[in-house]
Amino acid sequence: MHVPDGFINAPVSAVAGVVAAGAVAVGLRGARRELGGTSRSSGAESGGEKTAPLAGLVAAFIFAVQMLNFPVAAGTSGHLLGGALAAILVGPYTGLLCIAVVLLMQGILFADGGLTALGVNITVMGVVTTVVAYALFRGLTRVLPRTRRSTTAAAFVAALVSVPAAAVAFTLIYAIGGTTDVPIGKVLTAMVGVHVLIGIGEAAITALTVGAVLAVRPDLVHGARGLAAPLKLRVDGELVDAPAAAAEPAPAAARSTRRVWGAGLAAALVLAGFVSFYASASPDGLEKVAADKGIDEKVQEHGAADSPLADYGVKDISDARVSGGLAGVIGVGVTVAVGSGVFWAVRRRRTPEAPEARTPESV
Repeated sequence: MHVPDGFINAPVSAVAGVVAAGAVAVGLRGARRELGGTSRSSGAESGGEKTAPLAGLVAAFIFAVQMLNFPVAAGTSGHLLGGALAAILVGPYTGLLCIAVVLLMQGILFADGGLTALGVNITVMGVVTTVVAYALFRGLTRVLPRTRRSTTAAAFVAALVSVPAAAVAFTLIYAIGGTTDVPIGKVLTAMVGVHVLIGIGEAAITALTVGAVLAVRPDLVHGARGLAAPLKLRVDGELVDAPAAAAEPAPAAARSTRRVWGAGLAAALVLAGFVSFYASASPDGLEKVAADKGIDEKVQEHGAADSPLADYGVKDISDARVSGGLAGVIGVGVTVAVGSGVFWAVRRRRTPEAPEARTPESV
């Protein structure tokens, strides 16, 4: 659903850019809490020290999976948006920043998504998806049983709904600032229809990923913190609550994220460098609707069309498999580096500690 230059007029694109910038600013502030970088009288938010090293990886993983277009209908494909996945794994504020980093890398390096439309893309693919998905996810986890299976099911539903919500958001923006005279009712029907199908794929990818992380390291899933049921032990055929010491998680040093980080990065590199060659070549949902309804009549050439990585291929390499695979690997590497740098910087920005209250004993 990457909106190119020329779909939305300049004034509305500028307003969307301001909205996106404001959302990123809010995301930076909120991410300091999620990443454990904001000091409070009660200490940093639980689990934040684990989120920081994984946030850059989440961005890189989403970049890789977005290269895997899957068929959804005759002549139409879809790809992961990633807002729901990012929000559930690392938190809604950090998740929004993950999507913003991915979209920025795609626009600058790969000529995917217009540069003047970057604000529109961050608003539609980042803000709308993370807000809608996380709000629905949290609502479902409050009413469903507190189990891993329920958490995975909530992730599925949240991701499914987030995609047509983004389609509606794009249609509303197009109704205000579209550059062609197209019946909005028909655009809305077509966009929602195809993106419901894409949402099913999004939901499956999100649920599988969240479920996989829950199976090995539930403590690394932001949306699952506090959801685990108390640890039970079977004694003489009966289930009883485990002693507090047994129920406590292992110290952070004993539960390193290095293996998870390494496995996730390896998966992202394989997906982008090898599996992406087999992705569907059909136009995605927005491209298909744009072509069918005439939205793309005034599309403009991308400002980074001369990039050596434009269209996810390395310039001057004729072998399509090697060119696309190498571009994907470079994209994963750059995204994880930039994302990790951003999130470490955010985490290191601490607010001053409040002065300790003086007690009679300290006088």
